[in-house]
Amino acid sequence: MVFSSILFLTRFLPLVLAIYFIVPKRIRNLVLFLSSILFYAWGEPIYILLMCFTITVDYVFGIIINKQMGAGKKNGAKVSLALAVVINLLLLGFFKYANFTINTVNSLTGAGIAAIKLALPIGISFYTFQSLSYVIDVYRGDTKVQKSILDFGTYVTLFPQLIAGPIVRYRTVAEEMQGRVENKADFAKGISRFIFGLGKKVLLANNAGLLWDSVNALTNSQMSVGGFWLGILAYTFQIYFDFSGYSDMAIGMGLMFGFHFDENFNYPYMAKSITEFWRRWHISLSTWFKEYVYIPLGGNRAGIVKQIRNIIIVWMLTGFWHGASWNFVAWGLYYGAILIMEKIFLLRWIEKAPIFIRHIYTMLLVIVGWVLFSFDSFKKGASFLAGMFGLGGYDIINTEFIYLLLNNLSLIIILIFASTNLPKKCIEKVASKEKMAGKFINIVVLEIIFGICVAYLVAATYNPFLYFRF
Repeated sequence: MVFSSILFLTRFLPLVLAIYFIVPKRIRNLVLFLSSILFYAWGEPIYILLMCFTITVDYVFGIIINKQMGAGKKNGAKVSLALAVVINLLLLGFFKYANFTINTVNSLTGAGIAAIKLALPIGISFYTFQSLSYVIDVYRGDTKVQKSILDFGTYVTLFPQLIAGPIVRYRTVAEEMQGRVENKADFAKGISRFIFGLGKKVLLANNAGLLWDSVNALTNSQMSVGGFWLGILAYTFQIYFDFSGYSDMAIGMGLMFGFHFDENFNYPYMAKSITEFWRRWHISLSTWFKEYVYIPLGGNRAGIVKQIRNIIIVWMLTGFWHGASWNFVAWGLYYGAILIMEKIFLLRWIEKAPIFIRHIYTMLLVIVGWVLFSFDSFKKGASFLAGMFGLGGYDIINTEFIYLLLNNLSLIIILIFASTNLPKKCIEKVASKEKMAGKFINIVVLEIIFGICVAYLVAATYNPFLYFRF
């Protein structure tokens, strides 16, 4: 079950909201926990046991570490923390990377080891990192230990962000696990945020995805340099609106239930450097690696050589986190190398250039990065990159490119416009001039977006979600 489905929009979410606000406050976490378990079980019933095991392990270790720290047994607490980290990472490693390891060994040695026939648990990368952040924060003293396993389980399984984030660190919502206050203003903001996110996913990401698939369906003889660029541009917008739309829906639902999740995207395609891009893209993941890997390794405090080492480690892990494939590692190291160059010398040069040039520089590197990201095969990725830059004997443009461009020109213009903060500024400008008119226009726009989305979902069969595989 995904957020952008008729089942979720017309049955699951309305029913959960109704029950949640009918029952007394003292059992609302129980409602959220049970509904989250049901939500997860809809697609992964067997892996509920795995998620509950993670919850139990980190809940128990949180209590143990808290007691050890309170008794002054810091070494014992370190051992307990290490055990918790190892158990979590072993589970993540086994289910996500076991077959990758087997395939790598087979390709290097010809050993012929049989693959493990296990499906990847949905959302395991997200809820593992989330649960781990709690144990680490208890050890650091950054949050109080949670004595209620129900409340902790609710935090880990919370269905608005269970499958694909944003990664919510426990200390962000610690007080809201019991003391949150639901109100009409937040609920209204939540509905608005959810519907705008739904529109991003259904109307923008899905249509960009159809264009990307259309380009991929062309044969080599039908491709052109323009076709390669059109295709990867479509993917560039698909992955942004797909993931940021999902994050908007998650943040919106959080507000409906009284939770305030941190932002996960801040118009990343408006960035003027790769350093800035990664401050705006998937902010919760960047923050997690910074807080729990980069800074503990020494960050930028131990000289430039160790700082470069730390950046390489973080970005190799960032790439590997995204998927069990070498192209993700290459993608992570690609960004690590660019960030190192910007840190050492490149950023000083870039900042002297006109803003327009800085945008082009950033987006060119981001688009090339998405080629690495989108193809599991290095051969296919290299061939696609070569085509983009005129290698391989392709025409600059051809009839297939012109046909796809003309049929999708209005979509591309909308995608470019919607990836900036201009729509937000327009809405704020209208609202600032006349509050009542602004509210009325906002309601009408939301109703139109929701109506079109529902009509689209009823009629369409194409509704992928890219980050489910991570």
